[in-house]
Amino acid sequence: MTEAAGCPAEARAERLKWYEDAKFGLFIHWGPYSQAGVEASWPIMTKSAAKMLGGRQLGEKEYLALPSTFNPVDFDADDWVRKAKAAGMRYLVFTSKHHDGFCMFDAPGTDYKITNTPFGRDIVRELADACARQSFGFGLYYSPPDMHHHGYRDTSVSSLKNWEGQPSRPQWREYLDYMEEHLRYLLTEYPNLRLLWFDGLVEQDKYEPERFHRMIRSLRPDVLINDRLGDSCDFITTEQGLPSAVPVVSDTKGYGITAKQFKRLSTFVGLPVIRNIIRKSYSAVSEEPKPLFKFPVEDYPDEERFQPWEGCMTMNKTYAYNPDDESWKPSDLLLRMLCRVAARGGNFLLNVGPSPDGVFPVEADDRLAFIGGWMDGFGEAVYGTTYGLQSRIKDVVVTRRGLTSYLMILKTPETLSLNLPHDFSCFGRAEILGGGTVALEPEDGGVCLKIPGDLDFSLPVVVRLN
Repeated sequence: MTEAAGCPAEARAERLKWYEDAKFGLFIHWGPYSQAGVEASWPIMTKSAAKMLGGRQLGEKEYLALPSTFNPVDFDADDWVRKAKAAGMRYLVFTSKHHDGFCMFDAPGTDYKITNTPFGRDIVRELADACARQSFGFGLYYSPPDMHHHGYRDTSVSSLKNWEGQPSRPQWREYLDYMEEHLRYLLTEYPNLRLLWFDGLVEQDKYEPERFHRMIRSLRPDVLINDRLGDSCDFITTEQGLPSAVPVVSDTKGYGITAKQFKRLSTFVGLPVIRNIIRKSYSAVSEEPKPLFKFPVEDYPDEERFQPWEGCMTMNKTYAYNPDDESWKPSDLLLRMLCRVAARGGNFLLNVGPSPDGVFPVEADDRLAFIGGWMDGFGEAVYGTTYGLQSRIKDVVVTRRGLTSYLMILKTPETLSLNLPHDFSCFGRAEILGGGTVALEPEDGGVCLKIPGDLDFSLPVVVRLN
């Protein structure tokens, strides 16, 4: 990915420092759509994707009426942040505006916002304040697509027909100005904002990315930008999957398919047989789920070739609250995903879809608490680390910080004698986090790490190497 104009590598590295140290964040998809138990925005954009993602359907008229009854009386911003911190997370990214165009902040230029609902309070403001009080990283998701704005598309017709936007219309310029007004508001009203997470979907160039990158850098040079609004970004994103190794710098766009390609894919997915196959695969529990979009990777690249990245993952199938979605990923699987992401140099952004009342589902609470228990004792192997040497052993991954490496054994190994490659010969001492030392012995051109047989492998075991 390329650097933004006037944005030297040193400034980018300084912006990224806190983020790359944090490693673990909370993604939150929440809005009036949670009342209907449907995925955010997609029911009014493409029926086939909505069916695949959640099963529930909702017409555009019914969807547009949801804000009139949205009153999440149990919402407590401080409680959300406390739960994220207890899980070992160090930042959150909240959906300030999804593709439907509804704003969860007191947005200028529109009445389609949270302060015009029965609830009446500015959700983003309360979350920003809670993050500031608890010294927690604050980030916002913002969608350039906007089904509600007349400048984005002709709203007199169904959004199913023109959800991708209509930049050829003279009103398009008005929409870009509206988008800039929103972003200026977010950047100036919330001084603790650290990250903007765009979701530009298809054909990002129509949003004039350079214009917005330049504006963001001029107002808030410290704010991070992801890769879904053009290439001049700080980090790239994978979705619902993990790269096979460490992402490396490339000039190839990772999230830039055309609207025509997306529509063809949507039509293909709309076929019942194909949709059922995809849904079955999508719901499967996998240690190494493949991402929707691929990036170039290497096993152990030079540091200057490393591409900062983040993997976002749902706990079940959907981002938004869906009471019918019982495909919850096991807690231990999510923890192992976090370890694998850290071992490939990335950040793990784990999603929660709160209920209509503003409460995390019990299943989400359980998973956050489970991961938090492990991070409380072994977070040293994750925070402030980057990708490590390749162990060449299944379910054994490595992170490093300076001259120290952390070998994480994610499952019960086939043998307690782990034969590591020659690169590990540089280490002279090995100790198990939580107590105990192990011997490192030269063997077959490499080094053998002998693990005690009485260890509990129900959770990842961490060996510190010096």
